[in-house]
Amino acid sequence: MREHKKLIAVLTNNDDDIYCFRKEVIEALIANGYDVLISCPYGEKFELMSDIPYIYDDPIIDRRGTNVIHDFRLFRHYRKLLKTYRPSAVLAYTAKPNVYGGLAAKSLGIPYISNITGFGSVLNKQGLVRAFIMWLFKLVYRGAACLMFQNATNRQLAIEQGMVKGENRLIPGSGVNTERFHLLSYPAGGDGVDGEAVVFNYIGRILRDKGVEDYIELARRVKAKYPQTEFNMLGFIEPTEAHYETDLQHLQDKGIIVYRGSQKDVRPFIERSHATIHPSTYGEGMSNVLLESAASGRVLITTDNPGCRETVNDEETGYIYAGGNVDQLFAAVEKFLAMPNEQRKAMGERGREKVCAEFSRTIVINAYLEELERILTKEDTSR
Repeated sequence: MREHKKLIAVLTNNDDDIYCFRKEVIEALIANGYDVLISCPYGEKFELMSDIPYIYDDPIIDRRGTNVIHDFRLFRHYRKLLKTYRPSAVLAYTAKPNVYGGLAAKSLGIPYISNITGFGSVLNKQGLVRAFIMWLFKLVYRGAACLMFQNATNRQLAIEQGMVKGENRLIPGSGVNTERFHLLSYPAGGDGVDGEAVVFNYIGRILRDKGVEDYIELARRVKAKYPQTEFNMLGFIEPTEAHYETDLQHLQDKGIIVYRGSQKDVRPFIERSHATIHPSTYGEGMSNVLLESAASGRVLITTDNPGCRETVNDEETGYIYAGGNVDQLFAAVEKFLAMPNEQRKAMGERGREKVCAEFSRTIVINAYLEELERILTKEDTSR
């Protein structure tokens, strides 16, 4: 235990990210003698962290906006915050906290660790917009004390783009808390005996790049041929794609989709499902949706997209198909529907074994503690 506690600042863009993916890291920091400053727009999930002692900052972040003035204000906010509290190190997550928090830390000589949670929709952009954003990433990431990559493809891309200058390491995404997401009992259904429907979940933001259109088209085809199925969608609708509010209501009225909205706890919905379908072609880091579903013993059906394919042993714990190819997705679902329910259950159990061995959150926590110890020891000896 340190005589004088060192402060670690954690920057991210929403309360889901803090509570669902960073909570155990924060608890480990406190248990190891650090104080913690959390900078994140307020959300309801903070009410679930009332027993954790931390300093709180509520920034204004336009997550998907491109307004230069708003972004400059965010940079100034971070710089003022870090100048006031003078943390020993900064942990940054998600795009804008990484970029503007990283720039603020760099300008003040504070070491920062950038977690590359995927390159998001940037990889689907073209021309000057993509070039400018990649230049910003390069500017920030080359100054980081350490870059944490969630998949090998992103790491290689960053190296090729000249973003990597110093220390970097590969971690298994955000990891999964295998105690919170424990093995759930597998539901009956689909064997033509009990009349129970086979239930599929889409869990994630309602965003075109996440493969929402493919999931909807799949549901249309499957429901037409296999009416004893249920296709749920859980997640909030991005403000930039508000038309989905009307679209999903129409689909629900037709009995094709059941839109469950944004949920504080997805575990009850995972429990009554047979499989999770994640049709993403987005620039993922490592899909937490897939890790949590697999840890719960649910079969995964997902794309060959980086950040998705790593979570599945094809034909053993689930199915991998070419992202954007609804015909292949439909074929995978038909294979799954043709399988006896006991085989589905066994496939899900093998998936849990895989994530427990390869994607435990403990691996991520230890990586952060090791890097902070290295960075802060280096800072102390250089003074």
